[in-house]
Amino acid sequence: MEDTGAPPRFRQGSGRLCLDYLRTLRYRGTPRVTEELADPAALLAWVRQCGPGVDAPRSAAPPTADDVQAARALREAAYALITAVIAAGGPAVPAAAARTRLNRAAAETVPVPYLTPDGELRRRADDPVRAVLALVARDALELAAAPALLPRLHSCASPDCGALFLDASRPGTRRWCSMDICGNRAKKSAFRSRV
Repeated sequence: MEDTGAPPRFRQGSGRLCLDYLRTLRYRGTPRVTEELADPAALLAWVRQCGPGVDAPRSAAPPTADDVQAARALREAAYALITAVIAAGGPAVPAAAARTRLNRAAAETVPVPYLTPDGELRRRADDPVRAVLALVARDALELAAAPALLPRLHSCASPDCGALFLDASRPGTRRWCSMDICGNRAKKSAFRSRV
């Protein structure tokens, strides 16, 4: 992917690809909820920014409105799975429709790695959107079935955020999805209330 110098459009840094994907419904559960996968161009932009550098043949068809609907449904299935696991404090199974959607998406072809003449590792897929979403589904399934990681799955402490993240800090006591954003806002708010 080439660096355009523009700031990233989508939030990353949750610790897992599937959790970054869940963030495409920003401010989930709040009055400010915002759909970031608004159209095919937004879905393709997410794949380009957050996916693992997937090259596509020139003949690859761009995503359609139906692809966007399927991508959103996959996101909600992954959210149902991850939140069920968090609520249960261990392995949990979401509703049959969510489980079927995740399993079906995970079975799709994933990007294939290859080395460029310069020795750079790249990936290619005939349908990069579907291939990256297969990686998202596989990541959600693997995360939900990883008992050692489950205690480190947290929801951001900011009441107006709603993001989930994997706490990789040594003590496992991280409270914010991002210290630069939500943590900083909380510190500023606490300071203003003291002053």
